[in-house]
Amino acid sequence: MEQAINKRVKDFSKTSDTIQTILIFLLALLVPTFLGNIINNTFGKTSVIAQNSQIIVGSIVNTALIISAINLKGWKKILGVVTMPSISTILSGYVFKSASVYMVYMIPAIWIGNFVLIYAYKWIMLEKEKNYFLAGIIGIITKVLVIAGGFMLLKAFGIFPDKMVNTLQTAMTTTQLITASIGTVIAFIIYFIENKVVKN
Repeated sequence: MEQAINKRVKDFSKTSDTIQTILIFLLALLVPTFLGNIINNTFGKTSVIAQNSQIIVGSIVNTALIISAINLKGWKKILGVVTMPSISTILSGYVFKSASVYMVYMIPAIWIGNFVLIYAYKWIMLEKEKNYFLAGIIGIITKVLVIAGGFMLLKAFGIFPDKMVNTLQTAMTTTQLITASIGTVIAFIIYFIENKVVKN
């Protein structure tokens, strides 16, 4: 009887992990691809919401990254979550608009930035069993430094047109800080609710 219960628990856990993995992958892929267009069509391209679509999309992506760090096991799964959002965001063209073509150069820095955010949670929170927000602060700061550093390096080589430098610099520094911070708060709420459900 006990073995049967344990088997059911393991089967449920595997099913739950699979469903969660699929949902996170879809979130990481579909939100950057379609949400910008949905916002533009719903509220208009000149609306305040449309003008801040990068913050909305970025916050959702960062939430997915942190939830992945906490819940997903295996770096192959996490690799997909790290890489998909930036590719789909750039290909869709709705978030960065005319600057999207130049954002291709930023992909390696964005990937590394996403990875260090995830690694901060896996190492500090899960392995070292430290505070959630300590992992968040370290992860956010490191991510922003990596992405901003990548941008500054490319800027020094004259990759970006002068007319787009200020816009891209804001997107790769201040906006990254804002979206990662919002994502951290949203992910904490989800994490808190998950723990409550599991305990109950």
